[in-house]
Amino acid sequence: MVLKTYSITTNGLMYEFSKYEGLGNDFLVFDCRLGVDDKVIARPKFAKSICNRRFGVGADGLVLLINPKHGGDLGMRIINSDGTEAEMCGNGIRCLVKYLLDKKEISKGNEISVETLAGKKTAIIEEDSQITVDMGPPDLIPSNIPTQLEIGACGLPQGEINLYGHKLDVSAVGMGNPHAIIPVEDLTEIPFEKLGSTIEKYSLFPSKTNVHFLQLINRRKIKILVWERGSGATLACGTGACASLVAAYLLGLSEKSATINLPGGDLKVTWPGPNESVYMKGPANSIFKGQIYSENLEIKYINNESIL
Repeated sequence: MVLKTYSITTNGLMYEFSKYEGLGNDFLVFDCRLGVDDKVIARPKFAKSICNRRFGVGADGLVLLINPKHGGDLGMRIINSDGTEAEMCGNGIRCLVKYLLDKKEISKGNEISVETLAGKKTAIIEEDSQITVDMGPPDLIPSNIPTQLEIGACGLPQGEINLYGHKLDVSAVGMGNPHAIIPVEDLTEIPFEKLGSTIEKYSLFPSKTNVHFLQLINRRKIKILVWERGSGATLACGTGACASLVAAYLLGLSEKSATINLPGGDLKVTWPGPNESVYMKGPANSIFKGQIYSENLEIKYINNESIL
């Protein structure tokens, strides 16, 4: 399908946004097809200000809709709350699709292709209102992820690190962005934030990494805690859920399809096997919309209008 291409100009003083969440992973959606320069919205100073939960609107990051450049239906940029840009975001792309549904640009059953820094991703809204995304095949080549871990016996980058008295078996998976997956016996027994913040910047991951601690409930249900690169502890991570399923399957811990239980809720993730795409299915919801009046990208005033 072909979405509308916008070329509307604005006076440069007002920025409209819509807030969405996917399992509690929340984003401010800016439709830069409406004439707002995505390079302006993507500036680190602006992202840090507006994502601040006490002095701004509050969000884990920004989703910027842009006109496509490579034959897709539209493009997407993801800006983390610390102002850095991510290659891809599974919860973010579901929020983007729900935004398009709310604007009546797409309908249930429509498949759309979204251009990201991690390549084109396709998504569809199912009849049950859940959104399924073809996340593409996982990348298990260390230099591509990137990681300095070497391929282990299970066919993915593996290694062991010792931090704060904890011996951790670490695996790495690329989903267009880097992920470290660490199985543990009990998620309540680890210093999650201390370990997550350290491993994010650990020397084994030259571009930093998302970090996921994994507790096996059974072979079809996995519970994880998420430390996102550039955002810290979050309630969910779509690409992380996909990476966790891939790692768990290759490590012999799970089946090819499993429910990934995150602090914000459940995602259904399926991976048919090597060289195949990973499929993620889950919800996205609107929270509110608003307008920001800015001068030199410093927030002056926020006017929220409920759309619940």
